[in-house]
Amino acid sequence: MNTKTALITVYDKRNIVNFAKGLRDAGYRIISTSGTAKLLAENEVCVEEISDLTKFPEILDGRVKTLHPAIFGGLLADKNNEKHISEIKKHNILPIDLVVVNLYPFKNTISKEHSLDEAIENIDIGGVSLIRAAAKNYKNVAVVIDPKDYNIIAEEIKNNPNKEISLPTRETLCVKAYAYVSDYDIAIHNYFSGKFENGFRDKFFISGEKFCDMRYGENPHQNASVYKTNNIVKNFLLDSIVYEGKKLSFNNILDLNLALKVVGEFEEPCCCIVKHAIPCGAATGEHPDDAFKYAYGCDSKSAFGGIFGFNGKVTENIATELGKIFFECIIAKDYDDNALEILQKKKNLRILKKDVSDLNLNEYDIRKFSGGFVIQDEDKKHLTLDELKNLPVVTNKKPTDEDYRAMFFADKIVKHVRSNAIVLAKSNGTSTFTVGIGSGQTSRVDAVKIGIMKANQSNENKLINSVLASDAFFPFRDGIDEAAKGGISAIIQPGGSIRDKEVIDACNEHNIAMVFTNVRHFLH
Repeated sequence: MNTKTALITVYDKRNIVNFAKGLRDAGYRIISTSGTAKLLAENEVCVEEISDLTKFPEILDGRVKTLHPAIFGGLLADKNNEKHISEIKKHNILPIDLVVVNLYPFKNTISKEHSLDEAIENIDIGGVSLIRAAAKNYKNVAVVIDPKDYNIIAEEIKNNPNKEISLPTRETLCVKAYAYVSDYDIAIHNYFSGKFENGFRDKFFISGEKFCDMRYGENPHQNASVYKTNNIVKNFLLDSIVYEGKKLSFNNILDLNLALKVVGEFEEPCCCIVKHAIPCGAATGEHPDDAFKYAYGCDSKSAFGGIFGFNGKVTENIATELGKIFFECIIAKDYDDNALEILQKKKNLRILKKDVSDLNLNEYDIRKFSGGFVIQDEDKKHLTLDELKNLPVVTNKKPTDEDYRAMFFADKIVKHVRSNAIVLAKSNGTSTFTVGIGSGQTSRVDAVKIGIMKANQSNENKLINSVLASDAFFPFRDGIDEAAKGGISAIIQPGGSIRDKEVIDACNEHNIAMVFTNVRHFLH
């Protein structure tokens, strides 16, 4: 009863031989399942097979190996409970002090091409049961699920006169073990839910793995960390290559994510500038230089301290211009060598590289509130240019070809702007670009006024022949009247207000074309 016993059964066999040798040197008795036992024996580690202990063979192609009272009695017995000790002695059950287990690679299996039967065969049953039992009895048993912990455990055993693992370490290992099996179970649930259920399921689970700590949260007095929540498909932001810069902040992550979403909407070169979770300039062009020029020209004042995102290559010319201003981060598909050299001279600038061509991932939008969270599909709805041209024109005036190009662009941008949202945009034949953005207002007319004010800050003629995109319908004609003052030529909006006729009449009075999409794009 005084001999320490370790049960070892691992799929990931990294460093297990050396760890087992260390346990044997410390006087531990080692029992193991057939696959692990074979490896240890081949490397001259004295080991006993579990089937010798249970007097029952492994069956069902290895599906049943450890599920036996002789094993779980030894795992769950409380050494401070005289009744427990008496019972395991009566049944000749060996108390187990250390469990070293890791599981079949379910997530790795389903992350690549596989059959349903292959997925099922990679669902671990016995291993999960061992981990749960050992973690429940952490006061008596240590459970190790991560090869990175082997050295820590070996060192602690070596330095303890009784060859024991301390209670604080067992407590830490317990928490880690339950996190491990919880993440495993969530992956299995989500996999089968995706196959066998439609829509939003009755239970929704989120599992995250810490990616890194933030400098701070939304404000310096708040702590924050970033977690990767999708372990099956690649994470397009957190897998970015980081060339330079200090640690990202909470706000940087959110703004970078928004910049990627915007530029990912377009196949042609696109630049988006984000400030405080709101686009303050966006443009497309035949060349990245054009996209940058027009995006920055929308609201250069707000671009100060912002985030620059590109779906193409940052050129030397762009880098030279960016070298003249202060901004927090840049993320792009690629960089010219000279451009990267110029940008790396800017102190503390975060420089990231990411191709957004794989942006269209099946993700959810999750928002926390006190006591719960709401979840929805990401807003991926957008019209093609041909679909837009076939929408009903509800006014006397018809949009021009340039109006349609600008509306197509603005309608993609407006869904990324906080509601109430107004995007003012133009097309010049080769580029489409924002000229003013009004966001986050509690009345739509105020959003229009702010968008016009932003445009007029740099050039009062900028708005002439521009278009307006609204994320939702106009409840009154006042927004149209304000748009007319700025010289707006066409409007794209969902429609659906009880005052649609009043709004249409206002457009006709001001000779403004208007198209209804019947698609709302609120973003709160």
